[in-house]
Amino acid sequence: MTMPLTVYLMAGVATASQMFSECCRKLEELLGHEAGKLDIHVLFPYGDNSRNLWAQVLEVGSDLTNGIRLSRVGGRKAAESIQATYKGAGRVLLIGHSGGGAAAYQAAVKLQRNGTLRDFRVVQIGSPRIRVLPELKDRVSYFHSVDAEGKVSDPISRIGTWGGWSVSGGQRKRNVPYWNRLKYAPGLVEGIPVIGGHADYFRHQNPFVDSQSVCNLDKTVDRIGSWLKGWV
Repeated sequence: MTMPLTVYLMAGVATASQMFSECCRKLEELLGHEAGKLDIHVLFPYGDNSRNLWAQVLEVGSDLTNGIRLSRVGGRKAAESIQATYKGAGRVLLIGHSGGGAAAYQAAVKLQRNGTLRDFRVVQIGSPRIRVLPELKDRVSYFHSVDAEGKVSDPISRIGTWGGWSVSGGQRKRNVPYWNRLKYAPGLVEGIPVIGGHADYFRHQNPFVDSQSVCNLDKTVDRIGSWLKGWV
């Protein structure tokens, strides 16, 4: 018997309320037959596009650090929404776009620590980089847009860092500290050749369809599905 799966889609700043409508349908097609019961929720941790933009940007900033004393506004609000809706049974998948990816990760950390979440995965899409705890690394994936040469083409994906100091273990340079730019990176970091820019990962109509008739949304959902194989 397959286990229930609860999915939370989390928006970043200045996001229209209907942005994830088609994405929800695609996820139902992808995951519905794998889960015993599938519930999908759309969350706006920073509010939608009717709220002041700069207030939302400042709140995203609070979620980009693991500093204990900071409020982590989006992560806290997302965690509260999850606790209010999650039935406590089965797996949980958190998918966040842009700042929503930071909120998704912070919510997951908070809810794992208080025992609400046990079996979960986090997907960050076009998000700022935030250091991932080593013990959670394999539960987190990160997708960003790339150009024709495979280079990062989403400027938001360049914000933040996964870096940290490591110590070299080589024979000649033993115990020499160096900056490891991927020390706290998610377990999977992968590029997606989307058409357009940061706001377009979930577009599904022209002009966001490539020469093989594959839209951005299908590329994004397919990457998520490939990573989840063996878990869902």
